[in-house]
Amino acid sequence: MSKLEVDKIDPQSGTALEIGSSGDTITIPSGATLDASNATTTLPANVVTTDGTQTLTNKSIAATQLTGTVATSNLGTGTADSTTFLRGDQTYASATPAADSITTSQLAYNPNQFRNIIINGDMSIAQRGTSTASITTSGYYTCDRWSLVSSPIGTFTQSQDTDVPTGQGFAKSLKMDCTTAEASPAAGDQLYLRQKFEGQNLQYLKKGTSNAESTTLSFWVKSNKTGTYITELRDLDNNRSISKSYTINSSSTWEKKTITFAGDTSGALDNDNARSLDCIFWLGAGSDYTSGTLQTAWDSRVNADTAVGQVNLADSTSNEWYITGVQLEAGTSASDFEFLPYDVNLRRCQRYFQKYPLDGDQDYSICNMANWNGNTYYGKFDFIVPFRTAPSWTRNGGGYRLYTSNSNALISSASLEKVDMTSTNIVANPSSTIGSAGEAGFFWSENGAKNEFSAEL
Repeated sequence: MSKLEVDKIDPQSGTALEIGSSGDTITIPSGATLDASNATTTLPANVVTTDGTQTLTNKSIAATQLTGTVATSNLGTGTADSTTFLRGDQTYASATPAADSITTSQLAYNPNQFRNIIINGDMSIAQRGTSTASITTSGYYTCDRWSLVSSPIGTFTQSQDTDVPTGQGFAKSLKMDCTTAEASPAAGDQLYLRQKFEGQNLQYLKKGTSNAESTTLSFWVKSNKTGTYITELRDLDNNRSISKSYTINSSSTWEKKTITFAGDTSGALDNDNARSLDCIFWLGAGSDYTSGTLQTAWDSRVNADTAVGQVNLADSTSNEWYITGVQLEAGTSASDFEFLPYDVNLRRCQRYFQKYPLDGDQDYSICNMANWNGNTYYGKFDFIVPFRTAPSWTRNGGGYRLYTSNSNALISSASLEKVDMTSTNIVANPSSTIGSAGEAGFFWSENGAKNEFSAEL
């Protein structure tokens, strides 16, 4: 082996210095140091170390050179120090953040109470009943706040079911079961489940401003009818909408879906207790709603663009569709489902619908009454919670009886008048001729009479 000892090697002017030839290995002996601290060029890809102990500092390493697997023994150890912490969006920040510097999206969960815009998303409340068969028209049937729109497409049974995703905390789901098939819907046919929202509850979304919030819809769904389904947000105040698709991949298997809708900078929602926005789950649609291009960005609503690609749940009597855990919230990510206590959830539903008796067909006292002029009794009935607005009153079955200190009289439903009704109470007039002025009594419901009050949007 020959040996050359020099202090410095300079390349000939105008040329590059080359050490060795292609295929040669240039070895730096153990204990020697290669000092490249003043270099500014990128290290070549074939500069390697044998034991992983060398440290490359202040050098630019091309992305193409960062390939392969790093041995565990070559990784550093320890934890982040007290000057940094990891936020929910996987970004690092100071351990002493400045005031107002952390947003909800940067947290590992959404801490806002009542963050779920959906009411009864876990399908636990069903005041009207747990099952309705032979559905061919639109209406509310089982789970509160969920209305079905059918023009119709097929015939369905809707029920509150106990089939739920395992280990997620849910006890109920809403089930749609096709009982009469319609394989070829007419052009104008539509079938979807929806929930409607008051505009005054959505002002924090800042719709119609440059700061409009995105919203994220998450839910659990199951069906033997696999394929593409459509969800839609529909702005009733400004006739605008946005639609997104999701896919049921596995037959009869619970799957969680998450869909984010961009914020809409056009069209503010009215700040009142009227209907402003719908959240829609399409289940079937005719060509009037499927013949265009799916409108995946907010724009003026076009029927043909709202449900493009939607499968037809009504094409076979074997088809079933379940949903639960529905959550719509501000932001671009889904937080864990917000479970509310049963009584809180019930009272939120009772703002829109109340049924008496609350459970079963038992007889019950409606309210106390007083005789005004010998011919007419009046009584004030207070609702459990205030309604959104003065409700409608529907009376079904059974009978009503007016009891006084001296007698009682059976009153027909047809003769029962509502003298006045507000969001908090009604003043009832049984129009009875029994008794005398000033006489007191009480108004009684019997034989399964049901009183339904609705202030649905």
